Order: sequence, then C-alpha cells, then structure tokens
Amino acid sequence: MDVAQNLTAIQQKIRQACLKRNRNLEDITIIGVTKYVTIERTEETILAGITNIGENRLEGFQEKYNLLKDKGTWHFIGTLQSRKVKEIINQVDFLHSLDRLSLAKEINKRATDPVNCFIQVNVSGEESKHGIDPDQVIPFIEDLANYPNVYVVGLMTMAPHIDDKEKLRMIFRRLADIRSNVQRENYTHAPCQYLSMGMSNDYEIAIEEGATHIRIGTKLVG
Repeated sequence: MDVAQNLTAIQQKIRQACLKRNRNLEDITIIGVTKYVTIERTEETILAGITNIGENRLEGFQEKYNLLKDKGTWHFIGTLQSRKVKEIINQVDFLHSLDRLSLAKEINKRATDPVNCFIQVNVSGEESKHGIDPDQVIPFIEDLANYPNVYVVGLMTMAPHIDDKEKLRMIFRRLADIRSNVQRENYTHAPCQYLSMGMSNDYEIAIEEGATHIRIGTKLVG
C-alpha cells in the first residue's frame, strides 16, 4: 500500500482514540519514522501530508535532511552520542532522546539557538531501554536550568513490544503523571507541554493516555 492509504487508516484510528477521550485531533502530531526506508519513500511520506519526519540514526538523518530539509520538520528520535552532537544539533527541530547531563552540556556548547528537547524517561524499567529513571526527572530538569540552549518541550518514553494493553496503558499513564508533576513546577526552561509516546503497535492506547506526538514507522511507511 502507498503511504497515503496507510495514513488514511491511521488517521481513522487516531480519530477514534481522540473521540474516546474527548481530545482534539489537532493536538496529535504524527511523526513519520523513516529509518528503514529510502529517500523516495520519505518524499512520498511528505507529499502525503506528514511533514514531521523522525530518524534514529545519524547517517539516515543527514542523508534525508540534506535533500529534503526545506520540506519538513525534523525529529531525531534515537540515542545521540555526545561526540556526535556537533554534527546534527543545528539541523534538528526536536530531539527526543535527552537522557544525561553530559549530552545537555554538549548541546549547550554546540547549538547556536535553544534546542527543543524531549527528556527520555525509562518508565518500563527495561535494562535494554535508554532513558532516565522516573524519580530523577524533576532533579534532572532542575540541573538543566544551567544550560540555556536546552529547552524542555516534553517527555518521551518507549514502551516494550508486548500485547498486554493494560501494562502499556500503565506505562503511558505514568509518563503523563510525571509530565503533570513537572508542569506544576512552572519551570521557564521546561514548560514540558508534550508527550512523545506510542509507536505503530500501541499509538491508539498512547493517545488515549495523553500522547501529543506519536512515532509511526512500519504502519505508515512500511
């Protein structure tokens, strides 16, 4: 199927999830994750109306950004090594994987303007997942006040690939609760209005639990 057909099916499911929770469709941003597909397929995705593009590998990001940079909003969703920050930090519109102070320090040093960052939180507690401990989010954000080029727009998590919908729901709900705790603090450097959570297999549950940014690869671009 082409991207436009896939997108129609996804939008229908998003609509249903929003209706279930009385949410506005406009509050949901679909990030087309193009890490496994060609530049041509990425261009097809943009033409279908998905202008938020997500990459998790440096090489893939640079290759697509260099050819299509004026056509979309660019999200880096993978782990970013501190030594690689200088190569992309002034190209990304959003970074979804801020998880340590050494990375914040490097971003602060290399960025010419404040960078929109999501803090990656390891809600599931899986050792294979990156991200900071949920209990460390507030102290981490307080430390980030020392880095004016780091602007915390939200929180991000990756749920495990499981069929247990209730467990997934609990993970997404926990991230939403943490976000509420952050917002209560009224940090000027961390308004934390967004939740980046939900992928091809669980985005409907994520939306029901408050996701604002869903990262969809397989179901959208193949």
